[in-house]
Formats: sequence, C-alpha cells, structure tokens
Amino acid sequence: MVRRTKEEAAETRNSILDAAERVFFEKGVSRTTLADIALEAGVTRGAIYWHFANKGDLFTAMFDRSLLPLDELVEATLDTKEADPLGRIRDIFIWCMRNIALDEQRRRVFDILFLKCEFVEDMGPVRERHQTNMREGKEKIERGLSNAVDKGQLPPMLDTRHATTILHALFTGILYDSLMWPESIDLKNDAERLIDSCFDVMRYSPHMLLRSGDPS
Repeated sequence: MVRRTKEEAAETRNSILDAAERVFFEKGVSRTTLADIALEAGVTRGAIYWHFANKGDLFTAMFDRSLLPLDELVEATLDTKEADPLGRIRDIFIWCMRNIALDEQRRRVFDILFLKCEFVEDMGPVRERHQTNMREGKEKIERGLSNAVDKGQLPPMLDTRHATTILHALFTGILYDSLMWPESIDLKNDAERLIDSCFDVMRYSPHMLLRSGDPS
C-alpha cells in the first residue's frame, strides 16, 4: 500500500509537470497561474501545493526534468588523464544541439525558458538558480579548455576566460535563433560545422590570446 501511494504521488507529480509544460508553452510563464495548471492536470491547487511550493518551484522542477544527461562527458573534459578533452567538449556541444533539435519535449522546455519566461516577481529565485547554473557551467567550460591547453590542443597563451565567453555566447545564441526562427538554422545537420568554426577561432585568432598585462 505504501509503495502504491508513492507511485501514485509520483504519477500525480509528473502529470502536474506535464500540464505545466503545456500551459507555459501556450500562455507563457508570467500569464500562467497555478489554477490554470491545476485545471489542465485535472487536480486541485492543493495537490499542486503538496508537491511544489509555488510557480517558481514548479517551473524549476519542470526544467530540471529535461536537463541534458551530460555528467560523464563533462567530467571527462576536466579529467587530467583524458587524452582528448577538447574532443569531449566538442561532443557535449554537438550532442546538446542535436538533442534539442530532435527531442520535441526538450525543445519545448527550452522554448519556454528562452522565449516565454520573464524573470520577475515570484520568478526571482528561478533567475538566481539559472544564474548559478550558468556560472558553474562556464567555470567547467573554462577548466575543460585549460585542460585542452595543457594537452597541446589549443594555443598555450589562449585566454580561456575570453574563449569561454565566446563559446558560451555562441551556443546560447544559436539555440535562441533556432527556437525563434527554426528555418534559419539546421541544428541536426550543422551542429558540427558551427562548433568547429568556433574552435578554429580559438586556435587561430590572435584576439583569443592573453594580452600583455592580463592574468595568466
């Protein structure tokens, strides 16, 4: 009986998340109320509050459910014993682009995050959470690039912080454009070329190197 109760609770939670995803996508986050989500899920508002503290908490859970499973690849970029850290970084970005292009549910969640979410009022904690995720993600990218420098895959004087900013901005900008104007970018077929172009900039542009007086 206890196990069944837990299973039912998990099913209810997932149905609420599914409903939130649909309503957020249709109406936008700021215009969606918990009553809208409850109606879509066929539950009471009380049922939503049983699982989630507020709309921001519900939004975060919806997004976390769609996070890309990249832990092993990310750790490989940071491992000093990894022979090809730059290749692993390349794998991460290409896999992300193609997965978002091919997985309709994940693409819908990123569409909500990029195009239909205003970080105001009760969404303040969500904004802080995503700022933390961005900061930690960029720190890992920079460490991975430093590992690639140590392996001789990138110039020894590469400004890894500057390179991280360029790479991260390129990636998020491409995702935004692909969501806003899907016909403009073919993520499935062009992912490799897009990322390799950025890597070539890191390899060959003099503007990617540390300047005199910059901290090494």
